[in-house]
Amino acid sequence: MAGKVLSLLPPLLLAAAGLAGLLLLCVRTRDVREPPALKYGIVLDAGSSHTSMFVYKWSADKENDTGIVGQHSFCDVEGGGISSYADNSSGAGQSLVECLEQALQDVPKERHSDTPLYLGATAGMRLLNLTNPEASASVLAAVTQTLTQYPFDFRGAHILSGQDEGLFGWVTANYLLENFIKCGWVGRWFRPRKGTLGAMDLGGASTQITFETASPAEDQNNEVQLQLYGQHYRVYTHSFLCYGRDQILQRLLASALQTHRFHPCWPKGYSTQVLLQDVYQSPCTMAQQPQTFNSRARVRLSGTSDPALCRDLVSDLFNFSSCQFSRCSFNGVFQPPVAGNFIAFSAFFYTVDFLRTVMGLPVTTLQQLEAAAVTVCHQTWAEQLLSRGYGFDELAFRGVAFQEKAADTAVGWALGYMLNLTNMIPADPPGLRKGTNFSSWVVLLLLFATALLAALVLLLLQVRSAKSPSAI
Repeated sequence: MAGKVLSLLPPLLLAAAGLAGLLLLCVRTRDVREPPALKYGIVLDAGSSHTSMFVYKWSADKENDTGIVGQHSFCDVEGGGISSYADNSSGAGQSLVECLEQALQDVPKERHSDTPLYLGATAGMRLLNLTNPEASASVLAAVTQTLTQYPFDFRGAHILSGQDEGLFGWVTANYLLENFIKCGWVGRWFRPRKGTLGAMDLGGASTQITFETASPAEDQNNEVQLQLYGQHYRVYTHSFLCYGRDQILQRLLASALQTHRFHPCWPKGYSTQVLLQDVYQSPCTMAQQPQTFNSRARVRLSGTSDPALCRDLVSDLFNFSSCQFSRCSFNGVFQPPVAGNFIAFSAFFYTVDFLRTVMGLPVTTLQQLEAAAVTVCHQTWAEQLLSRGYGFDELAFRGVAFQEKAADTAVGWALGYMLNLTNMIPADPPGLRKGTNFSSWVVLLLLFATALLAALVLLLLQVRSAKSPSAI
């Protein structure tokens, strides 16, 4: 009897498979191409203290989707930022050669000619352009001359505005974290409900804060409205020039010279000679410059490791006394209340990462951050900016993530800059990308399951029939 039942199994399964095969012929399909080749893009982030090169890659047929552009390689240019070559503009172009040679190897040769190449300069060049426009133009011309000698599709060297720098950093972070739009497991695009992250960038010469806000900005200079993937975004952004890490240290140095003749933020036992010309040559310290001084004079300055005096020195760099709007951050700049979660990158990340990993100090709350600052003998710039400047309280600070990368890609303005210039973020939502229509797959699976169930029912009936007395 068992042999008889088993002999019925192959024909039944064959019938089910045959029915599924017939159903496949009824499914609507379309041609699907072979996996596409990769395309590449290069952005040179010409910051105030150094230049970095980012090489990005993405599938050649998915330029208007999301979550598909990632970092391919990275190169740090040796030496200072291009603005440091104001007296030697040719050196600015020459400084980029080593990284550009690496790009020739990182990008396949057959893709060189259609790989866009951009250079974006930030606050260092903004400062140079304010004080010496001729030198600024000469530096940009020198880097342009170098970049055009390479076989890439060079698309210009430009100085970004502070607003652009903040906005592109916000776009980069939310793009990489798929906060604008996300691809589900069935291949359909959907808009996540978690909303966007605010972005805080701390560079060498400036710092930016950018976040989505529901209410119109009282100062239109701080508002940008975007249309991305069919969704409207109202974004607050502001860039504070001269409040980057390097420039704030210069301003603190100038204040220490004028106020104390010692430096309360430096550790005890540290002493060095300071060239006055170096202290006051920056546009950020010009307001602190004495009416008369010998620019070639050197002054010895010693650290006293006094957190209280250091805090006072830092506080004096913020102006909270005047505000013509309903509320301000500092220096009379309008800012709505911070809301939601934030990602803090660049020098924000490096500062907190140092306290965590090197010093082994907890910095998950503002109180812990302040305690860590005292532990390392001076008040950190980041704590003062976040709490008093931008108005983060303990609750809001818990929503700040200090990160260097997202989705294995460095967070900063560079990727957002390239995505904007190459029009790779569409205003309208993208369509479905599948080889077969989704509805057809659903029908196919249901019919196949029905056929298989019918085969099993028939098999069960045959088994029962074989066991009945009439079958003996």
